[in-house]
Amino acid sequence: MATVKDFSVEEKLVSLVTLQKIESKIDEFQILKGELPMEVSDLEDEIQGLHARQTRIEEEINGINEFINQKKEAIKESEALIKKYEKQSTNVKNSREFEAINKEIEMQQLEVKLAEKHIKDANEEISDKVVGLDKAKKTIATKEGVLKHKKDELEKIIATTEAEEKHFNKMAADAREKVDSRLLHSYDRIRGNYRNGLAVVPVLRDACGGCFNAIPPQRQSEIKQRKKIIVCENCGRILVDNDLNDGVEVK
Repeated sequence: MATVKDFSVEEKLVSLVTLQKIESKIDEFQILKGELPMEVSDLEDEIQGLHARQTRIEEEINGINEFINQKKEAIKESEALIKKYEKQSTNVKNSREFEAINKEIEMQQLEVKLAEKHIKDANEEISDKVVGLDKAKKTIATKEGVLKHKKDELEKIIATTEAEEKHFNKMAADAREKVDSRLLHSYDRIRGNYRNGLAVVPVLRDACGGCFNAIPPQRQSEIKQRKKIIVCENCGRILVDNDLNDGVEVK
C-alpha cells in the first residue's frame, strides 16, 4: 500500500510562498491592464444600449410615418366623398336632401381638417425624434471611437504579456496542487481580503510585510523556526521569515 508523504511545516510554507509569488506576478499583469478591461466592457454595454435606443427611435419614426400615411389616405377618401356629395347636390329633389348632403360635406371637411392637424402634429413629433436620433448616432460614433482606442491599447498590452501570463497561470495551477487544501482555503480567503492580493508576507525590519505592524522578538523567533504556521495578529496574513521568502525564486 502506497504511503502519502506528510509534508513538514517548512515545506508547506515554501509551497505557500511559491504560490504567492507566482500569483503576485499574475497580479502585475492585471495592474498593467488597469481598468481597461472593465472600461471596455462598460463601453460595449453602453454602446449596445445606445444602439437599442437608436432602433427604438427609428421604429417610433416609422410608426409615426405610417400614421401620417393613414391620415393622408383618410384625406383622399374624404375629398373623394366631398366631390361625390357636391355632384349629388346638383340633383337634389328638395331642401331636406340638400341639407343632408351639406351636412355630409361639412362632416368630411372637418375630417380633412382634423387629419391635417394630426399630420402637422405628427411631423412636429418626427422633428423632435430626428433630433434625438441624430444625438444618439453622434454619441454612438464618439463612444465607438473611445472604445476602439481602449481596445487597441488593451490588445497591445495583451500581445506583450500573453505568453508570460500563460506561463505563470500554468505555474499557478501546478503550485496550487502542491498546497495543503486547508492552507489553500485560508490563503484564498486572506488573499481575497486585500486589494494587493498578499496573503503570505515576510517579516521585514521587525514588522509584518503586509500591514507593517510590529512583530515581537519572541514571535519572530518562532517564525524563523518554521515549526508552525503563524499569522499576523493585526491583519491575519501568514508570516514567513525573510530568508525563506528570499530563498524562493519564481521565473
